[in-house]
Amino acid sequence: MNFNISADKPLEKYRQSDISIVLFTLLLWGMGIFTLFICTDAYALRTQNDSLHFVKRQLISSGLGFAAFIFFATVSMDTIKKLLPVMVFSSMLLAIVTIIPGIGMEINGARRWIRLGFFTFQSSEMIKFVIVLYLANYFEKQSSIPESLDKTVFPAVLISFLMVAVIFAQSDLSTSVFVAALAVVLFIVSGSKIFWLVPAGTIMLPLGALFVILEPYRLERILGFLDQDKYLQTLNYQTFAARKAISAGGLWGQGMGSGLSKINSVPEIQSDYIFTGWVESMGFFGVLAYFVILALFAWRGISCSVKSNSRFASVAAFGFVFSIVSQSILNIAVVGGVVPTTGVPLPFFSSGGSSILFTLASCGFLLNASRTTDIKKEDYEVGEVIYE
Repeated sequence: MNFNISADKPLEKYRQSDISIVLFTLLLWGMGIFTLFICTDAYALRTQNDSLHFVKRQLISSGLGFAAFIFFATVSMDTIKKLLPVMVFSSMLLAIVTIIPGIGMEINGARRWIRLGFFTFQSSEMIKFVIVLYLANYFEKQSSIPESLDKTVFPAVLISFLMVAVIFAQSDLSTSVFVAALAVVLFIVSGSKIFWLVPAGTIMLPLGALFVILEPYRLERILGFLDQDKYLQTLNYQTFAARKAISAGGLWGQGMGSGLSKINSVPEIQSDYIFTGWVESMGFFGVLAYFVILALFAWRGISCSVKSNSRFASVAAFGFVFSIVSQSILNIAVVGGVVPTTGVPLPFFSSGGSSILFTLASCGFLLNASRTTDIKKEDYEVGEVIYE
C-alpha cells in the first residue's frame, strides 16, 4: 500500500462515502451511552437527584454533536478552510476567557470550563479539533510553494505553541502535553522539516518536569503510580476500585444493573474511569468487542487518509483518527494502572458535552474525507459532474 499522505492536486471529485465510518461511529457512541446508563444511575441520584442526569446530558450534547457531524460531513473542504480563521480565533479566545477569574468555572482548583447558556464548554476540546485542521491547511499551503522558494514551519510551530500554552494556563498539563504530541505527529506525517520542533522541545520538556514537581497533586500522581500498593486507600483509591470492578467482570461480565450501578465503588464513574463500568458489566468479551470496533474504526479512518489525494483532507483525517484512538488507548491504560492518571477522557464514553461534540465533528470530517479524491486535469470538463 502506498501511504501517500502528502499528495496534493488541485481538482477534486467525489466517490461514494465510506458508510463503515458511520457504522463504527454509531457503535462506539451507542456503547458509550449504554455504559453511562448502566453505571451512573446511583451516583447521579445521589449527587444530582436524577438517576438519568448524565445520560440525559450526554444525549443533549450528542444532538449537537451529530449536527456537527452532518455539517463537517457535507460541506466542501473549501468551506472548512474558509471557516478556519474564525475557528482558530474563537478557540483561542474561549481558552483565554476560561482562565479569567469570575468567568471561567473553577472545579478542583482548575479553570477549564465556561458556561454558555445551558451548555458547559471546555475550550481545550475545541483546540484539539481546530489544531488538526489548522496544521493540515498550513501544510497544504506550504506544499504549493515551489522548492526554489523558502519554506518555513515557524508560523505553524508558533500557533501550536500558543494553543498548548493557553491550555496549560488552565492547569491542564495532561491535555496540553497531548495537544503538543498531536501537533508533533502531524508535523512528522506531513513530511515537514522539524527543525523548529527541536528548540521548542528543549524548552518545554524541562518546563513540564518543573511544573510536575511544583504542583503537589501532579507529584502525588507520579508517586502513587511508582508505588501503587503503598497508596491503595489514598492516592490510588480510584485505580484500586477500578481494578476490583474489572476483576469482577470476569469473562462474561456481571450484566446490566448488577455491578457499579449499585456499589458506587469508583468515584465519579461517569468521567475518566467510565471504561471500568463497561468492563465490569460486559467482561473480557465486552472489552474484546470494544477493541475490535475501535481497530476497525482506525482502519477505515486511516484508509480514508491514505486514499485521499487532497493533502488537507488526508493530513486532517489522519490527525483525527490518531487523536481519537490515542486518547482511547491512553484512557484505558490509566484505568488499568499502566500509566499515571492523566485526566484524558475516553472518546464516546466519558460524560462531557465538549468531548462528544468535537469527537462526532471529527468523525463527520472523516466521512467527508472518505469521498474526496482527485482527477487529472485533462479528464475534467467544465460543468461536468463525474462520479465513480
